[in-house]
Amino acid sequence: MNKERVFVPGGAGYKGAVLVPKLLEAGYQVTVLDWFLYGDDVLADHPNLRQVKGDVRDLDLVEELLQGSQAVIHLACISNDPSVELEPALSRSINYEAFVFFVDLAKKAGVGRFIFAASSSVYGVSNKQNVSEEHEHKPITDYNRYKSMCESVLWEAQAPGFAVTSVRPATVCGYSPRLRLDLTVNILTNHAVNKQRITVFGGEQMRPNIHIEDITDLYLKLLEVSAKKIAGQAFNAGYQNHKVIAIAQIVKRQVERLMPELGEIEIETTKSNDVRSYHISSEKLKRELGFVPKRTIEDAVDDLVAAFKAGKISDPMNNVKYYNIKMMQVCRVK
Repeated sequence: MNKERVFVPGGAGYKGAVLVPKLLEAGYQVTVLDWFLYGDDVLADHPNLRQVKGDVRDLDLVEELLQGSQAVIHLACISNDPSVELEPALSRSINYEAFVFFVDLAKKAGVGRFIFAASSSVYGVSNKQNVSEEHEHKPITDYNRYKSMCESVLWEAQAPGFAVTSVRPATVCGYSPRLRLDLTVNILTNHAVNKQRITVFGGEQMRPNIHIEDITDLYLKLLEVSAKKIAGQAFNAGYQNHKVIAIAQIVKRQVERLMPELGEIEIETTKSNDVRSYHISSEKLKRELGFVPKRTIEDAVDDLVAAFKAGKISDPMNNVKYYNIKMMQVCRVK
């Protein structure tokens, strides 16, 4: 079993809650640094897991936790556009300024591999059919602007013995123990199940998606492949590119099939000022690493419906813990 130590800032978040158990099962020792805003019980205790409640802006703490770490999977950020806009200064300090110091400290600590969770939203608005990693960044919000700026920091830090990689995921979907119901597929599924009505804002925007099990499998894969294959590389990570209205129709069909007692699910459309639209290509991931996602939007809906039926999701329309912006408003972290 591999006993390398992996440091995962933000490891108690939506993706981290699925990724960390996979790392532990694979034999890694794992250190998680997180605010744990969504509960101290997101991750189960494990002899190879160290959970530290703290802030990525605490450079002394970060420097301490980096010691002995062979790899970093950096997930920590204020996530999604509304949350970033709510606290602009906080968001910049965490999503960009702290990252600059973090990368430098990781390099000095002898970390060999640094994997960054960026976003395919850095492409902004594009009519190109298959946006590759070489496509120009056209960020239109601070959230994706900081992701792009962090990549620039990474490329400057790349050096022999310090392999840096950026993953640009599509919108993630599916069930996680630290569930988010403010992501496209998850929102639509929640509304279909609990309101029997799906409201689509706009609808013509293209939205690439990837199942949470696939994106977390990819992070694990990036620890296992040769560092030479991924050093200084960015990888798009998506599976299905659909218009938002088409995603709504998929959700409608799946929920009606799985929960016929709900009757017909209505779809209504309304105007939206969200113009983000892009159709990403993940061919590089397949070509260079042989990685192809396996799970569909339908699989994500199935998993979410199963969680609803099992009572794993309490008060899904109102509980603030499922909505990043609502939790930020309650906690007012500085």
